[in-house]
Order: sequence, then C-alpha cells, then structure tokens
Amino acid sequence: MKRKLWSIPLFVFLAACNTGLGEHAPSMVFPAPLFPASAETVAGVEKDAPPSTDEFDHIVDNPFLRAAENPLSTFSIDVDTAGYSIARYFINNGSRPPKSSVRIEELINYFDYDYPPPQGERPFAVHTEAAECPWNPGHLLTRIAIKGREFSPGERPKVNLVFLLDVSASMAEPNKLPLVKQAMELLVDKLGGADRVALCVYAGAAGTVLPPTSCDNKSRIRNALNRLSAGGSTAGGEGIQLAYKLAEKNFDPAGINRVILCTDGDFNVGVSDRSGLVDLVTEKAKGGVYLTVLGFGMGNYRDGTLKQLASKGNGNYGYIDTIEEAQKMLGDQLSGTLVTIAQDVKIQVEFNPASVGAYRLLGYENRIMRSEEFNDDTVDAGDIGAGHSVTAFYELIPPGEEANKLPRTDPLKYSAPPDIPLEAAYTDELLTVKIRYKIPGETESQLLSVPVKTASARSLEDASPDFTFAAAVAAFGMLLRDSPYKGNAGFDLVLALAEPSIGQDKFGYRRGFLNLVQAARKINNP
Repeated sequence: MKRKLWSIPLFVFLAACNTGLGEHAPSMVFPAPLFPASAETVAGVEKDAPPSTDEFDHIVDNPFLRAAENPLSTFSIDVDTAGYSIARYFINNGSRPPKSSVRIEELINYFDYDYPPPQGERPFAVHTEAAECPWNPGHLLTRIAIKGREFSPGERPKVNLVFLLDVSASMAEPNKLPLVKQAMELLVDKLGGADRVALCVYAGAAGTVLPPTSCDNKSRIRNALNRLSAGGSTAGGEGIQLAYKLAEKNFDPAGINRVILCTDGDFNVGVSDRSGLVDLVTEKAKGGVYLTVLGFGMGNYRDGTLKQLASKGNGNYGYIDTIEEAQKMLGDQLSGTLVTIAQDVKIQVEFNPASVGAYRLLGYENRIMRSEEFNDDTVDAGDIGAGHSVTAFYELIPPGEEANKLPRTDPLKYSAPPDIPLEAAYTDELLTVKIRYKIPGETESQLLSVPVKTASARSLEDASPDFTFAAAVAAFGMLLRDSPYKGNAGFDLVLALAEPSIGQDKFGYRRGFLNLVQAARKINNP
C-alpha cells in the first residue's frame, strides 16, 4: 500500500518561460603555491589517496534553514561538469576523491535528462517535480529543472576559436598533452568551413603556433597540433593574454568568439596571483570573448583557479580524463560548450512557511548569493549553453516538530517576529520560483516569476525516471562527501534508484555511472 505523502506539486511546467566518505579523513596539507589559495581553499588529500599537491576550494554542505526565518534561497546556476569526471578519475585510480572536489550539482548536471525544450521565444523552459525523499522518507525532494533551447544541424553560429594549450614539462604525461591534442583534433573535426581556429601555446614564454585558419584547411590545423611537445616552465598568465589578443584581432561580431584553455592547472610563471587572472578574463568577457577551461591530469592540479576563471570568463569548466569525455564535451555536446543562449542566470525560491517548515539546497554551495543580488544586474552569475539542462534539488521538511527543533534566532525587539505568516501564506501555494537572465549581449535582465501550487506529491515509485536517476546521483555525491545530511543513503540505495532509471541511455553515460558506484563501493568496503 502506498503511503499518504505530504502535499506538494506533482509536476509543474512553467509555460511562460523557458562532497569525502568518512569523517576519519584528515585535513589536507600542501606546500604554498605561487597562486595563493583563497581562505576557503583546502590543502591536502584524503587518507587513502596518494600524496599530491592538488587543490580544491573548500565546501561546507548547505544546512537546513527554517522557512519562517529564511524564506528566500538565491543561487547562480552552474552547468560545469568537471566535478563528476574528477571523481571518476580518483575512483578509477583506486582512491577516494577529496571531499571538496565533489560538487554535487556537477555530478547531477553531468547527465542528460529528458526535459521538454522551450516553446516560444524564451531561451529555456523550466519544470518542477516532487516526490518522497529516498534517504529521508519523512521529507520531500523537490526538483527545479531548466532545459535550454537546442540548435538544429547547421543552425549553430560560426565560431572564432583560439586554442590556448599548456605545453610545459608537467604536460608530458599520457593523460595530459597527448590527450589534449586528441581532444582538439576531435573538436576540429566537428567544425565547418565558416569556422576559424588559431593555436597558441605557453611554456616559459607564450607563442603563436597557428594564426586564425579556416576549418576548410583542417589538415593544416592537425599538423600544427601534431607538432606540439611538452617542455619548459609554465607561463599561464602570458599565454592567456596572447590568446585574447588573437581572439580580439579576429573578433567576429556575428559569431562566437572564445578562448579554449587546456591545462593541468600548474600555473607557476607569469601573472602571479589568481585575482590578476580573474580580473583579466572578467574584462575580456565584457568585450564578448568568452573562456572555456578544460583540465587534464592530476598531481599539481588547481581546480579552484580553473573553475573561477571559467566562471568569470562567461564560459564552462570541464575535466577531461579520457577521450570518451572529450567526445562528450567537444562532440556530442559541442553546441552547449560553445554557444551561450542565456547569461547571468539566477534562481530565487521563496518558500511558504505555512507549507514548508525547513529546506536545504543540495549542492551549489559556492554559488549561493545574497537575496538582494538577485535584482542586481551588475552581479555576475552562470550561463546556459544551447541544449544544456540544469537541475537543482531542495530537500523539504514539513512544518512541525522536526523543523521547529532547528536553530533559530532570538525574538526580535524592533520588528515583528519573522515566523508569523502573512495572509498570502494561507493559500494553496507551496513556493514561488523566480528566475532572472540576460539575452547574450544585453545588460538588463528579464524576470520570470511563477507560483507553484500545492498538490499531492508523488510516491517515490511514481516519480519520473529522470527524477529518480538524478536523486541517485545526488545521494552518491553525499556519500562521497560523507555529508551529515545523507540520512539512510548507501551504495545499495544509489544502485536501487539508478538501475531501473537507465532509460535509453544513448551514449552509455548512465551505465557508466553504475560501474562507478560499484567501483566506489569496493574502495569503501575492500
């Protein structure tokens, strides 16, 4: 017999729009890099991981917040997928990924979902769904999903690309420069005669290997790539400056202008700090030249630097550990990687305290924004590429005893208590989703605001396969992070959720996830 669930919307289509495994893991310690880590940067490795000087910016799981005192939740969207392939790299090499390398939103958004595309002029569609929370059956799990407009074959705008390739000595390993060259050749194969590619490198000093060249002459581009070899120190900052000069010199106002940086993140010569690079890529993005960052290899990896550069450069961040991953980013999902359809996309959810006792956003910890930043068009946020899907989960606690036990503020002296709902709270609304975004090239955002009506939630067994699979990935991320909010999640639960939700799985990514879960379970229980 199915249990009666807390009341919530089943599936709402907004037609108007479109991280470690055990608490015993020690803190991490690295030698001080020339790029100083931020105050939140973790230095170190997991107990069972080989010694390294990899760096990942620290993450603390979002807590449950009482809706009465914190009715607004605001964050920037994130379409990066590096967190999943980084976790896969560590697990496939027999070790646990560092806790702060596990960004749950990047695990979830690694996969394609069957979200309907937008209708009309909006660049994306928004959908919601809710069901019983798999790891906390007394709670609900609510999904907000965005699906970007897709391009039909031949519809993609022409591109002006500059490949900026790290050829320093640290890139000599098989999973670094040799894989970079394969990945770039794969990308070139997908480009047409109207597209242009330039190639510059950095190692001690930066230089141009290939001036802007039409992709009608792919053999010339391949020959330039094949001549590259690794050696020397790394002048990352100088290389980026040269790449932007090339892109600006050949700027195409009617096309896509983008620098694609491929590196192991070992910047140690050139611009001497992260903030200098961030300022540079931020300024260039305002001029219409965007930055995509692709990471390769491990050992002295600067994940936080690379992710921030991509974010401020109005681009995306991926980690390529195999040629199959290169095929995914630069072949199967090329339009999403290259073509931006919406910029500075922010989500703000207002919870009705009469219907929601408390809530917790899963992931997006480093994308949280202040409430007032939602309406500030000068504040940068994430971008959506063509065909991209973005998924965010909230775990909800119903009003009552459990929510009331959460920490709360003292009674206010000069204002009305925040836990007295307004008359509007006593309606059939659960929450309101608001989204702000900009059309590329515009400076003023557009607003979508849709109230979500309260209805009976689905039982978990009646949830859609996409919902169930994404929930399995979220649970897996909480296990890898040993999240204090993982409830009764375990590897068996992850597999039980994911296996029936494989679907068509055209490219085999979901079956690859099952294999990864099995490998992680063996590491955890040798």
